[in-house]
Amino acid sequence: MQYRTLGRTGVQVSSLVLGAMNFGRIGRTTQDEATAIVDAALEAGINLIDTADMYGDGESEELVGKAIAGRRDDIVLATKASMPMGEERNHRGGSRRWLVTELDNSLRRLGVDHVDLYQIHRWDPTTSDEETLSALTDLQRAGKIRYFGSSTFPAYRIVQAQWAARDHHLSRYVTEQPSYSILQRGIESHVLPVTEQYGLGVLVWSPLASGWLSGAIREGREIATNRSAFMPGRFDTSIPSNRARLDAVERLAKVADAAGLTMIQLALGFVTAHPAVTSAIIGPRTLDHLRSHLAAADTVLSADVLDAIDAIVAPGVDLAPEEKHDTPPSLLDPSLRRR
Repeated sequence: MQYRTLGRTGVQVSSLVLGAMNFGRIGRTTQDEATAIVDAALEAGINLIDTADMYGDGESEELVGKAIAGRRDDIVLATKASMPMGEERNHRGGSRRWLVTELDNSLRRLGVDHVDLYQIHRWDPTTSDEETLSALTDLQRAGKIRYFGSSTFPAYRIVQAQWAARDHHLSRYVTEQPSYSILQRGIESHVLPVTEQYGLGVLVWSPLASGWLSGAIREGREIATNRSAFMPGRFDTSIPSNRARLDAVERLAKVADAAGLTMIQLALGFVTAHPAVTSAIIGPRTLDHLRSHLAAADTVLSADVLDAIDAIVAPGVDLAPEEKHDTPPSLLDPSLRRR
């Protein structure tokens, strides 16, 4: 396992992060299965676990909490908030009212008195940066969180939040968690230059591109992954962007074979090779999934392999731009770009 410094915090974290989104109802993972995955991940050298309040409506946090009981101090524990938790209109977002309440809920579910990294799951356009950052700063000073970060923020919002922290003398986001893979490289042109400028740690999610880079999806095979069952539109190869992804996967498979690598090793080795990336978040549903990911823990891609990847998917290009999560709202809502 490789270890990197998380931004400028001085905290050493593993280059692979155990993501717990699949713990519970989303991945149909039981407590025993979740605990076994955590045990194997820690034994392999992973020391950062990432979850969120909305994963299974809190079930993931509960399973993680029970799995880490008795060894909390050996783990860098991260969770997230701001996504809707039920129908109540104020049980979401980045307001002080909600974050103070929901952090206590997360701590209770996790069975801990603090988390190491508390992340704003998505930018909340209805709440000012000062409101959110002041609440997070107070929670940090109260000892309930050690650091805080953002997740899937557009580049300009990362900059605005850094400026707001400076102008109002508040603590700042020290990490960003964007989506990044060989097939979705858009953040290379805007988000990663900003995180490098401000010294943020970067924990990338979906490095296997929702399973496209797992090795299970190939030309001529029926696509029958767990993700495709509830998101069929993202895997319909009659859609041009999905056809482009499948064509790229076929070419990437040849690169992986020539290098003696699995597709998972190629995919994880690619994202962790970028100097702006601290770690890649993996989200195994089973022990076998975890083992296939751990095989990439020490993968270092040669310049020739990285060049071959660039020739298939150019730097800064998203093959499925419609799936981006950090698009400015005005590009999605026509009313916001018309007087």
